[in-house]
Amino acid sequence: MLEKIDTVEQFEDLLQKESKFYLLKHSLTCPISHAAYKEYEKYADENQEIPTYFLAVQDSRPLSNDIAEKFQIKHESPQAILFSNGEAKWNASHWKITNRSLANAMNENK
Repeated sequence: MLEKIDTVEQFEDLLQKESKFYLLKHSLTCPISHAAYKEYEKYADENQEIPTYFLAVQDSRPLSNDIAEKFQIKHESPQAILFSNGEAKWNASHWKITNRSLANAMNENK
């Protein structure tokens, strides 16, 4: 199940409480982002043991910018990021966000 986060504080809490999770930066107006969101949602439904979160860049610009700066990952939207033990281990954007790429990234970062 996807859970929306909006604030830097919420994200910092996730880094503390979750050893591994996915985050999707999602644009509410972009058709490519909509397609990526559907792939992400499918992955989340099939892998409910993996915590999955998202932010809407239009609603959460400060959080999106904070993540890009803190982890030195150029902001893109859509963008999926795998966090493990407080570090960004993998990211992909646009059409590279697929159910398969998300599963492969998780398997490669066990």
